[in-house]
Order: sequence, then C-alpha cells, then structure tokens
Amino acid sequence: MTPRKLIERLEASAALPSGGGERFNGYGLMGLPFRSGHVLAMRRFQVSSMGPGYTSVWHRAPSGAWTFYADVGASISCARYFCAAGARAVETGIHLSWRDEYAFTVEVPAARLDWEVQVVATPATRTLNAMARSLPPGAWRNRAVLSTMGRVAGVMLRAGRVRLTGRVPSRQRFIAGPRTVWAVGGSRAALAGEEFGPPGAVNPQARLGDFWIPQRGVLAVGGAIFDPFNPLEHSALMTTPS
Repeated sequence: MTPRKLIERLEASAALPSGGGERFNGYGLMGLPFRSGHVLAMRRFQVSSMGPGYTSVWHRAPSGAWTFYADVGASISCARYFCAAGARAVETGIHLSWRDEYAFTVEVPAARLDWEVQVVATPATRTLNAMARSLPPGAWRNRAVLSTMGRVAGVMLRAGRVRLTGRVPSRQRFIAGPRTVWAVGGSRAALAGEEFGPPGAVNPQARLGDFWIPQRGVLAVGGAIFDPFNPLEHSALMTTPS
C-alpha cells in the first residue's frame, strides 16, 4: 500500500493506542536535516488523548534555536514535551497536502515556510516493516524491545542514532511505535525566502532530550505514548509563545 493510501485510511479511522498515558496516533516525518544546518520535522496526529488531533512542524535553525509550530495550543501539542528548554512555540495554521502517492507538501503561511517531500520504499524500510508486523502487541510497550529496534533502525537506515524510548526535555518518558516507515528520497524547503539546500547529515546529530533526529529523513506511521505529567517529577512548559 502506498503511503498516501495508508494515511487516507488512517485519517478516516485512527484510534488511540491502548492503555494509559498521554497517547497519540498518526504519522510524521521523524526529522530531516539539511546540510545548511536547518532541521525540519512534522507530526500529524489524527487522534490525541490530550485534546483534538493536530499538525505540528518543528524547525531548528543553524544557530540551534528550535521553533514548534502547531495548529493547537502549546499545552496539548508537541511543545508540551519538547519546549521545556525554552524553545519558541507558535500556534498557527498549517497546510498539509499529498501531491501524489509518494509526495506531500507542508506549508506554514505565517512563517512563510514551504516544504516539499518525496518518500520511497527501500530494501531497508521493507525489512523494518516486516519486522514490525511480526511483533506481538505487547512489544510496542516493552522498552527493551524498542531500544533494540531503535539501534537496528539507525544502522539499517544509515540514520545515525535512533531512539524509540527515553525522556523528552520535559523529563516525561516516551515510547514511539513506528509500525510502517518510508525513507525520504528528496526534499526542498524554504523559510521566508531562504532555501535550505540539499538534505544531509548535521554534525553533531540534532537531539531533543533522548529523542535523536535521524540523520536521514524517515516518514513513519504509528503511535506515541508519554508518561502522564507529574509536577513533582517533570518540567513544566517553558517557552516563548507567539
């Protein structure tokens, strides 16, 4: 099944991961670095236990400053987990559309951010998808299994360090469950007229807490689970809203 068809099915019938915690289900581009030092990521969660589904775009400038755009508030979107270190959060409209079965565009008009992505199936992604299909349901909450999967995925995709479990900047533990993946075959992006140039690894590899941005773009369909927020253990949202 092509990514577009799978995601259209997901848009119509997405369900939350079972169990407790702060849960999300959908798809996203785990991250895409550019040789210029820019880094982009995207999340489209059709369903969320925290509120309505939403779309979010993450941008790291070459200076290292992060901005999290989302079409819902920071307290119920990705900024909740990743902005504890003071990143900028912007609530604004985001347009995401599929151009064909393997290509989509993302626009954040308020930031003049335009992003085009083409994805492909590769021998590595097909192997990882077959491995994911073979896992029993309980494995997707087993941190030891997910740690091993992350290491294997990093090597097979030549994506550097990949972690599917750990702690985000808020100190909440996370579990990521990518059930189906594709590799990014090509991309262009521009922010306020500045072209990012070709995709390519950045040094050092970008990270947010224990979540490492893959050194090669990966589109993933699956869920994410975070520990419920506990003010005695976790860091409150510290961001500059816009």
